[in-house]
Amino acid sequence: MNLHEFLAPPAEAAKRTGPEDRIVMTSRVRLARNLKGWSFPGWAKKPDRVQSCEVIRKAVQSLPQMEGAFAESMESLSALDKQILVERHLISREHAAKGAGSGLVLNRDESLCVMINEEDHLRIQSLRPGLQLRQAWVAIDAADSALEKTLDYAFSPDLGYLTACPTNLGTGIRVSAMLHLPALVLGEQINQIIQAVNKLGLAVRGLYGEGTEALGNVFQVSNQMTLGEAESDIVERLNKVVAQVLEHEENARSSLLEKKSKMVLNHVGRAYGILANAHIITSKETMNLLSLTRLGLELGLFPGVERWVVDELFVVTQPAHLQLRFSDKLSAEERDVLRADMVRERLRGVGRPSSPPAGGTSALDKTPPP
Repeated sequence: MNLHEFLAPPAEAAKRTGPEDRIVMTSRVRLARNLKGWSFPGWAKKPDRVQSCEVIRKAVQSLPQMEGAFAESMESLSALDKQILVERHLISREHAAKGAGSGLVLNRDESLCVMINEEDHLRIQSLRPGLQLRQAWVAIDAADSALEKTLDYAFSPDLGYLTACPTNLGTGIRVSAMLHLPALVLGEQINQIIQAVNKLGLAVRGLYGEGTEALGNVFQVSNQMTLGEAESDIVERLNKVVAQVLEHEENARSSLLEKKSKMVLNHVGRAYGILANAHIITSKETMNLLSLTRLGLELGLFPGVERWVVDELFVVTQPAHLQLRFSDKLSAEERDVLRADMVRERLRGVGRPSSPPAGGTSALDKTPPP
């Protein structure tokens, strides 16, 4: 099966909506599981990895949720295929480096994904647009319970589910939300928020997780502890924290629009001006400028323009997606030129940002957080 025919087109994926998705871009719940009696993938020899991959893949594909799924071994995917999956946040950068003895199963609507023989035998992921942590947990819990009937998990009555990394020991759960927080960054409040979240025992990471920077003002908030707390409690705790961060971002947007509207219009206008006129632009600069453009859309500075136009550009301007669109042998310099050409073309029908509405608050959709 061809991966690129299976994946939803970027424009279609960008139109997926969910609660509070103006700030919470996606919700994710991931479970780490291992098979009893088998060495962890990092220690296993190639024949054992290949054998365990086949056992796991067969069990995963038998799930009703995986009917019509994309299933493939990592060695059969090209480097470009793997990077496309990373840019779509469907696999980790670590899994993209895997080859023989590792695999992937992805369901039709891209809401359930299983990485086989990454750091653990199974990394099961449930993804939802917007703030849907509870829904993601319900979905992944059902899949995990079904798999546990056919796969013998490595489990200790004292320690819970056994994992390759001690930080995942216990429940093996990682709950995270991807948040777009440009107003907190512009208002110089983001460090204060990150420190407060860290004190609650949660982690704040960049766009692609641990060790990455927050490109496009996108931050991932996730739990750190997986031992000694029930999965549902972890989900609820993170849900409450995300709702509080969401409220802080809303307040920051209101404050900026009310007190520093010219500053906001300047940032958004400059971002639009560069994107609409640049002839060479890097991926990093594009992400950061698209973030400000997205903020302008949310504040009503681009009347009549749908947000998915910008969200699609977030994806299609990334290196692997550019390679796929134009050629699989582009240099970095060639990508920068083609990226600028694409963005100029897409923004041709988008007029420059208008001044904020009088009073500032009418442009904001103030739905109370859950």
